[in-house]
Amino acid sequence: MKTIKDNYFSTTQVDTARFAKALSHPVRIAILELLNSQSCCYHGDMAEELPIAKSTLSQHLNELKDAGLIQGTITPPTVKYCINRENWALAKYLLGNLLK
Repeated sequence: MKTIKDNYFSTTQVDTARFAKALSHPVRIAILELLNSQSCCYHGDMAEELPIAKSTLSQHLNELKDAGLIQGTITPPTVKYCINRENWALAKYLLGNLLK
């Protein structure tokens, strides 16, 4: 059910806030940098690169995925992640124009 607040904020404002929230943790920035340095990366490989527990890594990956900044391909028993270039371009555009 939509509330009055849902009608108040523009799609641009909602999308900008969604991307900003996803970028609001240093681990997520590190994940994006890692993914940007290669075409794709498996969950297990990232767990070896980053100094966090696998469960914590999964939570951060889910935040980035929910925001649309990354996408995952399930190939049991692993998941391969890569940057969603289309949404990343939108995020850069929206954040770059935020305070102009």
